[in-house]
This record gives sequence, C-alpha cells and structure tokens, in this order.
Amino acid sequence: MARSLLHIALAFALLGPADARALANYDIVGDGIPQSLTGSAGDAARGRALVADRTTTCILCHPAPIAEQKFQGDLAPNLAGAGSRWSASQLRLRLVDAARLNPATIMPSYYRVEGLERVGVAFRDKPILNAEQIEDIVAYLATLRE
Repeated sequence: MARSLLHIALAFALLGPADARALANYDIVGDGIPQSLTGSAGDAARGRALVADRTTTCILCHPAPIAEQKFQGDLAPNLAGAGSRWSASQLRLRLVDAARLNPATIMPSYYRVEGLERVGVAFRDKPILNAEQIEDIVAYLATLRE
C-alpha cells in the first residue's frame, strides 16, 4: 500500500495543483453534491481524457473501461458501471471529498482544500482539479452504465 501512495504522490507532483482561483461554493445534501460546481454540465469526452491521463491518478487506483491504457490499478472500485451505481450528485462528492463518505479512504480530495493534513507548501489552498475538470469527470463517469 505504501508503494501505491508513493505513486499517487508522484503523480500529484507531475500534475501540480489546479488553478488557485476562488473555489466554487457547494452544498452537500445526503451523500452527494446535487449542484454542478460550474453551473453547467461537464463534457464527457474531456472527462474521459482526464480519467485516462495518469497524472490525474484515477487509473493508478481504479480500473476503467479505457482499453488503450494498460496497467490500470486495482486498489479501488472498477469505474465500469459507475453511472449505474452512483448518481451525478454522488459521483461529484466522491471527487470533491471522498473522505466525507469514508474517513479511511486513500482517495484524495480533488477539490476540497480546507482541513487537509500533510499538504506540501506549493499545494496548500489549491485543489488538485478545478471545478470544470470535476464536472467533466462526473459527466464521463455518469455515461458508464452496465
């Protein structure tokens, strides 16, 4: 497991933090964030590209139906069928702050910046992904139906 965490840390170093402009406000309702962070739906094609890009770290832990990417992770749930298992609201919260649902998760908070521990100085107060990237990934994952 420590080796996998090292891979995640290295990927973050390559990816760098998202644009540090003001973060969108969001409300958590139940087990999701019902409103888009951008006010509009994301682009599923861009979301697929983000998931396939190892620097976002998605496929370092999750297998996904992206045949061109070999050597996908197996630490986390398969993303195939994600749109059947979770609503867009639930997917959004998992990306924004997975620890809200499972405090023991190793999945990083891709958008939440407050209350995090052991964050490098260059990454403090900056999300890993911006609001548009979150919405693009939500749009892609919502298309994955079994």
